Amino acid sequence: MAALRFLYDCDPGADDALAMLLALGRRDAIEMIGVTCVAGNVGLAPCLNNARRILELVGRQDIPVYAGAARPIMASRGRVSIMHGSDGLAGSTLPPPVMELAGGHAANEISRIARAEGKLHICATGPLTNLALALILDPELPNFIEAITLMGGAAFCPGNTTPLGEFNFVVDPHAAAIVFEADIPITMLGLDVTRQALVSAEMIRRVQEIGTPIADEVAHLLINYGSKDPCLHDPSAIAWMLDRSIFTSVEAHVSILTEAGPAAGQVLAAVSERHLAGRQPNCTVVTGVDAQAFEDLFVEALHRYP
Repeated sequence: MAALRFLYDCDPGADDALAMLLALGRRDAIEMIGVTCVAGNVGLAPCLNNARRILELVGRQDIPVYAGAARPIMASRGRVSIMHGSDGLAGSTLPPPVMELAGGHAANEISRIARAEGKLHICATGPLTNLALALILDPELPNFIEAITLMGGAAFCPGNTTPLGEFNFVVDPHAAAIVFEADIPITMLGLDVTRQALVSAEMIRRVQEIGTPIADEVAHLLINYGSKDPCLHDPSAIAWMLDRSIFTSVEAHVSILTEAGPAAGQVLAAVSERHLAGRQPNCTVVTGVDAQAFEDLFVEALHRYP
């Protein structure tokens, strides 16, 4: 079976970096064809640097990196996460990037790449600003997107940035609302499942034993980022693309609250017939994961690097 080709929209971020390293180790199953960056975990400039630092680490300078939105749609500036350190990679010693950025704004490039692919799969693990802008600029774009797998939201559990909201959706709730209203098949891996995919001492030990430069960098990220947030948020989205059998999920109609205030970015996930009120589900909400199988999948991918 041919590898699933996908565009990665992200805000690297330590857990985005871990997600990239998981994906890039499994070229047999999924093939990253481009990276579009958005401000989120850190500002846009360090996100762009970090994406290229990771690609250079694994020798994948052939994958283009595009600059996207530096702020949310309806705010003059976003918020950043304190979990990733000042550089976004938890104080990594990776050198500054050498590879050049690709030309074009991420929103335009999403549209161009989707048309070139015919049916594009997108994995998004940051605020959804780039995707929302692409959908605004190109109303026909949903016809060229096969599916979106995203990390974001908190459907049936408390938030991590506000009591009701997860970071990515709180940063740009309007963007999230636009994406969920676009009639595109969406799989959402939010805090409901990512809080079950945890960094463990055993996982760190297994990664350290591999003994390659790539595994050493992964161990650094797991130790330094995991000490602040032990949840492997963004790698969960990649793991879903690799092996859905280790997850559980429900079909729901998801909408996003956008009104300013403590509920901005909250997910309303209707599952029961009564709550659906005649609406059809628009999202697969992932709710559980086999944590040991997830760890095995992650570690095995690192063994595949030369």
